[in-house]
Amino acid sequence: MRKLVSIIVVMACLLLAVPAQSQVKFGLKGGLDISKLDNNIGDNTTGFFVGPMLDVTLPILGLGIDVAALYSQSGLDVNGASSEKLKSVEVPVNLKWTLGFGSTFGVFVAAGPQFGFSLNDGWKNLMEETNKSFVSVNVGAGLKLLRHLQVGVNYNIGASKLGDIIVNTSDGNLRSGVRKNSWQVSLAYMF
Repeated sequence: MRKLVSIIVVMACLLLAVPAQSQVKFGLKGGLDISKLDNNIGDNTTGFFVGPMLDVTLPILGLGIDVAALYSQSGLDVNGASSEKLKSVEVPVNLKWTLGFGSTFGVFVAAGPQFGFSLNDGWKNLMEETNKSFVSVNVGAGLKLLRHLQVGVNYNIGASKLGDIIVNTSDGNLRSGVRKNSWQVSLAYMF
């Protein structure tokens, strides 16, 4: 019984010591967003995103969490008829694994959900019904440079609909759900 208690106490001490050594960094993140609606009803459109981020890394394992609150303007181009900007706040929560080569260079891969909240209704004239919130999944990779810079590339896969749209086809009108997929290139400066 004493061995079991001793093992539990040692494990608890180790678990308490790991967070004390974790690295917490705040920063600013911004970048380019190239969006495509998923059912070929529009062309690729360009937008941007910018906002604060938090990066927590456990130095021993290289595992961490990357959370941001990004103001985003994504283009929505439907049938070439009109182009609107979807203005939203997007909150990516990524699990990140970093392989470091010294303190000045590292390579990371990241994946996780992203939660979006629409700020405008200007794109409602393109769609029959719109959703105020949406979910997507991020998959990405990047570089950590000079202790303060992070350069990354993400592919953002729409998991929920932005809304429903009426598409004109040769068979008549078709109602279709619209999801947005995006390539994102980002630059972050960590303080």
